[in-house]
This record gives sequence, C-alpha cells and structure tokens, in this order.
Amino acid sequence: MSETTCFHCGDTCKEEIIQLEEKSFCCFGCKTVYELFSENDLACYYDLQAAPGAIPKEIAGKYDFLSQQNIIDKLLEFNDDTIQIVTLYIPHIHCSSCIWILENLHKLNPEITASQVNFGKKTVRITYNATTFSLKEVVLLLSKIGYEPYISLEDYSAGKNKINRTLIYKLGIAGFAFGNVMFLSFPEYFQVSGFWIEQYKILFRWLMFAFSLPVVFYAAQDYFISAYKGLRAKLLNIDVPIALGILVLFIRSTVEIIFDFGSGFFDSLTGLVFFLLLGKFFQQKTYSFLSFERDYKSYFPIAITKISNGKETPIQVYDIEKGDRLLIRNEELIPVDGILINGIAAIDYSFVTGESETVQKQSGDKVFAGGKQTSGIIEIEAIKSVEQSYLTQLWSNDVFEKNKEEGFTTVTNAISKHFTVTVLSIAVVATIFWLMVDASKAMNVFTAVLIIACPCAIALAAPFTFGNLLRIFGKLKFYVKNASVLEQLSSINTIIFDKTGTITSNQKSTASYDGTQLTTAETTLLKSTLRGSNHPLSRTLYNILEEQNIVTLDHFEEHIGKGMTASYHNDHIKVGAAKFVGYTDDATVLNTTVHISTNNTYKGKYTFYNKYRKGLSKLFNNLKKQYDLAILSGDNEGELENLKKLLPSKTKLIFNQTPNDKLEYIQYHQAEGAKVLMVGDGLNDAGALAQSNIGIALSENVNVFSPACDAILDASKFNQLDQYIKASKTAIKIIKWSFVLSFIYNSIGLYFAITGQLAPVIAAILMPLSSISIVVFTTICTSILGRKLK
Repeated sequence: MSETTCFHCGDTCKEEIIQLEEKSFCCFGCKTVYELFSENDLACYYDLQAAPGAIPKEIAGKYDFLSQQNIIDKLLEFNDDTIQIVTLYIPHIHCSSCIWILENLHKLNPEITASQVNFGKKTVRITYNATTFSLKEVVLLLSKIGYEPYISLEDYSAGKNKINRTLIYKLGIAGFAFGNVMFLSFPEYFQVSGFWIEQYKILFRWLMFAFSLPVVFYAAQDYFISAYKGLRAKLLNIDVPIALGILVLFIRSTVEIIFDFGSGFFDSLTGLVFFLLLGKFFQQKTYSFLSFERDYKSYFPIAITKISNGKETPIQVYDIEKGDRLLIRNEELIPVDGILINGIAAIDYSFVTGESETVQKQSGDKVFAGGKQTSGIIEIEAIKSVEQSYLTQLWSNDVFEKNKEEGFTTVTNAISKHFTVTVLSIAVVATIFWLMVDASKAMNVFTAVLIIACPCAIALAAPFTFGNLLRIFGKLKFYVKNASVLEQLSSINTIIFDKTGTITSNQKSTASYDGTQLTTAETTLLKSTLRGSNHPLSRTLYNILEEQNIVTLDHFEEHIGKGMTASYHNDHIKVGAAKFVGYTDDATVLNTTVHISTNNTYKGKYTFYNKYRKGLSKLFNNLKKQYDLAILSGDNEGELENLKKLLPSKTKLIFNQTPNDKLEYIQYHQAEGAKVLMVGDGLNDAGALAQSNIGIALSENVNVFSPACDAILDASKFNQLDQYIKASKTAIKIIKWSFVLSFIYNSIGLYFAITGQLAPVIAAILMPLSSISIVVFTTICTSILGRKLK
C-alpha cells in the first residue's frame, strides 16, 4: 500500500487525506496555505522546491527551548497572559511576496491576530493569543512556510539588526568571476594568434561561460525574481530592464561560443552584475546609516515625570533608568515596562495590541510600555530603560494609522510612473534600427540602453533626501513620523492652531482666584485632582498652587473639553468649565477661567492671564503670505482683542469650540479643497490632529506621545515652524533637481548607447556612479539646508 504525502509539507498523510485540485494535504493548515498562495498568484512558491512547507528534520526539536518561561520573557516585548507580542528577525524576507505572506499569518492560524513586516530590518512583529497559542508554535509555523527566524539568546537585539550577508556573498562571487573573465579575455582583446587560436581558444571561452553561471543564476537572481514578481502583478518595476539586459547578454554570449561566432560578452555580463551589486551595497550601507541616525541619535521631545525624594521632575523618556519611580497621569502613555506601585490602574493597550478593552492592574503587577492609563494617576517603578526604537514602532502602528495618503501621489510616483515603459520602447526601437543597419551592434545597443537608463537615481532621490531631512529635523527637536509626512507637509495651504498650551505658554501663565476661600482639605483635593490631568490649564494651575499633601484619589474621571471629577473619602470635587461645575451666573467673562465646586457647592474660579509664546507675531506674519490661518479655541472670547493686536488681520479667530467642533471645522475645509495642518496638544486635540492632513503636537514637559499626531514639535522651537515647512518645500525642490540631473545623465548616456558607442560594461559602471552621485547631491543639499535651519 503506497503512502500519500502532503503536497505542501511533504509529510505522510496518516490520520486523514484532504483532497483539493487533485492534490493531497495532511491537514487543513497545509490546505489553507496552498489556497492562499493559489488565490494570490503565488503558486510559483511550489515550483522552487518540492514540498517547500516541510519543517526540516533538524528543526523538529530545535526550538524546544522556547517552552521555558524565562527565555520567553526575554524574547517577548509584550505579555499580559492573554496577548503576547514578539518581533522576530527573518533573514529570508526579500520581496513583496514575502511581505504579503508574513502579513497574512492570521489566515494560516486564527490565533495570530496581527503581523506587521519591517522590510528594511527584515523583521516581523506578531501579535497572538497566548492562551491557545505559544511562541514555539509561532516559530514552527514560520519555519513551515519557509521563513525560519533567527533567534540569538546571547544578544537578541544584535540578532534583530543582523546584517544580511547574502549581498556580500553575491558581490564577492560576481567580483571573483569578473576578474577571472577579464583575465581570460586578454588574448581576445589583444588578438593574440598562434597557440591561442589553435589550441586554447575554445577552452578559455567555455571557462568564461562557467564563471558566468554563478553570476547569472546566483549573484543576479534578485533582479530576475523582482522583475518576475512585478510582471506577474502586471507592474513594470525598475528591475525589468536590468534583468532583460543581463538575460540578453548571457543568451547572446552563449550562442556565440556554441556556434563559434565569437567570444561573447561574458566580461561585460560579469562586470555589469558586479557594479550593479556594488552600487546596491553602497546604497544599503548609506540608507542604514541614515536610519540609525534617526532612530537613536535624534532628539525625541517626549517627557515623563520622575518622582525623586518626594519631588516631581520632568525628564526626557530616554533618560529613564531601571529603578526610577515614574508618575503616569490620566491619558498618558506608559513609556517603559514597570511595576505598579501606587494608584488605580485601568490601562488601554490598544496602542500596542489593537484591543480597546481596558486592563485592570493591582499594586505589584507588571505594566508594559505602550499602555495608556485611563483612570487617574498611577506611580510605577521602571524595570528597564526606554527603547526609543520601540516607541517609534508604536507610533507607526497600523492599528492607529489613518490613511492620510489616500489620493496623495508622491513626487517619485508622479514623475517616474511611465519611465520603464519609455526606456523599453527606446531600447526596442534602437535595436530594430541597428538590426537593419549593423546587426553586430544590435544586442550591445539593446543592453546598453536598458542599463544606462535604469531609473535607480530616480528611485533613490526621495528616500535619501527625506531620510537625511528626518534626521536633521530630529536633532532640531522636530520629530516627524515618516518621509510621507514631510512630503505632505510641503503641500499644505491652511494652518489651524489651538490656543491654550499651543500659542500660549503654560510655564509663564499666571492666575488669580475669585470666590470662597478653599479649606486645606479642599485645596489638597484640588491639587491631587489637577495632578492627574495633562490639560495645559491643569498643569499651569497645579504648578501655581502652593505645596500640599498629595493624596491617592478614590475616583478620578476626565471629561475631554469639559473638566474633571474626583473624590477622596467623602469629599467630591468638580473642576472645569462653568456649566460643567454647575455655575449659572450669566455675567460674561472675558478671560480664560477654571471653575471649582466641592460637594455640589460652587466655590469660585481661577482667572488666567495668558503669556503668548515668544515670536508668535513674527511667525504668523511669515505664514500669512502663503497660508490661510485660523485659531480654534475651547475658551471664551476673552482674549479676542489681545489676539487681534498680535496677529495678522486675516487670521480667523473662533472660540467656544469643543473637540468635535474643531474636527468638523477641519472636515468642512478639507471638503472645500484645503490641505490642513493642525497644531495642538496631543490629548484634547486628538480628533482634530487625526482628521487633518498633517497633525503636529506641541511638547512642553508633558507626555504628548499620541497615535493621532504625525509629528511632535518641542515648544521651544514653536517660532521656527515656518522654517520647518519651508525646508520641506525645499526638499521637494532638491528631489526635482535630482530628477533633472538624472534626466540629463540619461539623455547623454542614451545618445551614446543608441549610437552604439557605449559598451554594456561601461554602462554598468556608469549606472551605480549615477546613483552614488544622486545620493551625494541630495545629502550635501539637505545638509546645507540643515545648517541654515540651525
């Protein structure tokens, strides 16, 4: 009786045989994988290797160590017993198909709720149900579909950022082959006669053919794979002309030596691949350098409150050390893993997991970075330092990513959309011409055109320009989420500002009290309540009040845009707007006020005298030349006359706006064609920041880390906002100038290629040089731009 093997994994079908399209599968998991690949035109996965989903025998017990809890704890970045998150380094990630497969792991196993690939770092971040699925099963599933992760227990962080050595191996092989083929070609170059012609000519030619095989089928395979995937998806990517050029050279050279027409172009072929890979290696090294600079050396304007000897001091998050005691206010993000020491913790981990249900924690429980406290104040003890890259990863989490790019065409896509089609057309027309005029030059012309006109320079201009500018902005205390934000920032035509805490400074504002004198207990309760809020007025009033004994509240609730309620023992307090606390006096108040009532008895109000940020008038006067300006404030019109004196006459001043009113105002203007930049705080203006085309949160000693904003600006740099916007516009000009240089280069190169004066190997040398020149040009220009900003 013959055994039936699984088409996907190759295992023997023992318990059951599942049939589909005349293929046998051992389980529904293997059948599902096959269906997924087939439905998405990825069935070629099975052409590369028989039963590619098989788990190699050496893997069967290889990951048993992942059953040990102490090792699991070291690898996981989040674990609340029901949901676990792990980031694994996958060396085999190499193309868009890999991304698709790895980001659809939830279809292979429903216990995996999300998976997100970072293609540049070759990592996948996986969220799964820990009650029914384990880390070991995650790793075995990845191995089964051909993506075995690299795990180093000695230095896991090094494992995640381990450089893929495949490119170095390919570069070495291509260089070795190129050198030997050039050496074997010398007799042909110098037209040596005698023993060469009679005895060794054929041997040398076939040796050159042998050296070219690993170059074409190994070193150059990425170009063929990328071109093939693109064509299957009906896309002409930039690797199509390169792959065609390599293929034409190889076939033409092979035909020549088989029929003894000549020695072929193996020197050009191996040189072409070598110089292409050399350019690619340089690009990767440079881009990884820029990414490193941005991730770890830029200023990250997020602060947290540290408690030391009873004093509260704001510190930058990357200054947190193990053992520090941290104060986390309502709606504030927990920046680091820690142990809950004090307070009522109701933590929203949706920022991390996508699950919006809050998790209750007791004193002594572990809390994880990325959670948001939603029930007043808590104190935690940090058990590790902050990983800035982890915060950046949270910020870019797709769970909270509103598609602001919908309908937005990048400058690269707009310019290079038809580039490949044009190049292929020129190559075909030129080849047909030379076939009729001089057939011996036709293949050289075809190959040279494809290589010299490669749009690598166009593809590199935007990433390197924006990458360098992101790093420069970071050092200047303007932290931008990604390159797309910079590109959209350059296209805005309307700027909307919040008032309190945005154009006003919390640190310089003063307040006076008008009402019934508060008792010591009431003042203590007031200060303890204010301590739990990040609202600019709360922070200002908290700092103004005299030192009081801080108490742990029994209840705290913040009503965004209205105020706060809190209780301690039998005392209750309301702090906020007049209507919210029950104040019914009809007298018009022309200043920003915060009202207070305790135990349902109105007590009085604090009236604030705002101090506007330095350089406010100059900033608005600079911006009014190009943009429509507006201020949306939740306060009353008390500051209207002062603002009219400070700001340009055309600035729209709108007061008494709720958070929802601000959002609807932005929606209306976007419907009219406006590209809106919103500048506000990361808490109360979250809806408006998310709705706008670009949302900038201002940071002033508070933790404004929010998924709603696209950029974070340090308050001390507020008066330079116009310079940052101007720099983003200049970056677009730099990219366009790069395209002009690339066009000039391609035009000159195409002339020599079409006229048959350019050998393919020379084209292969010039192509990476053009790419390098674009990288150098954009880097120098953005560096000069950065010096002007400073």
